[in-house]
Amino acid sequence: MTAQTPSPPSHPDHQFRVDPPTAAGERELLQGFLDYHRGTLLWKVSGLTGEQLVQRSVDPSSMSLIGLVRHLIEVERYWYQTCLGQQTVQPTYWTDEYPDGDFDLVDPVQAEQDLEDYRAIVKVSDELVAGYDLDHTFTRPRRDDAYSVRYLLIHMIEEYARHNGHADLLRERVDGLTGE
Repeated sequence: MTAQTPSPPSHPDHQFRVDPPTAAGERELLQGFLDYHRGTLLWKVSGLTGEQLVQRSVDPSSMSLIGLVRHLIEVERYWYQTCLGQQTVQPTYWTDEYPDGDFDLVDPVQAEQDLEDYRAIVKVSDELVAGYDLDHTFTRPRRDDAYSVRYLLIHMIEEYARHNGHADLLRERVDGLTGE
């Protein structure tokens, strides 16, 4: 058995992760797992400088830790505000000219603001979804299928789990820190 690597230092204004419930209603379980994965992302980016957050440490990918944060801001905004809320919301980080701007146009000076924006969008998403039952359906722009709030929460858990795997690798390459 190998020794556990210490956890990254915690950010002073955020409790990163709370284990999801092991026995609860469906809504609490889904939200608990989503919150856990959101917290994992914040844990993986904690204690790093702006320069470290924008470091592209897994060649040839342009992915960086702050790029993942920015990507997930766009994902949260799209699924919760555009799809569920049926709001017209413009992307923040990418454009037709820069379709991967969330990853390619990172700036170490902007990294702390990106993290604040992430925390803010998560709050907006949670407030919006709280007003809907799991069985409520909505449509996505330019799609005919109906999607349920249940699907949305499961999809977001999957999205975060996948990108947290990327964050594990990126963080380890940045400063050697590992952990689950």
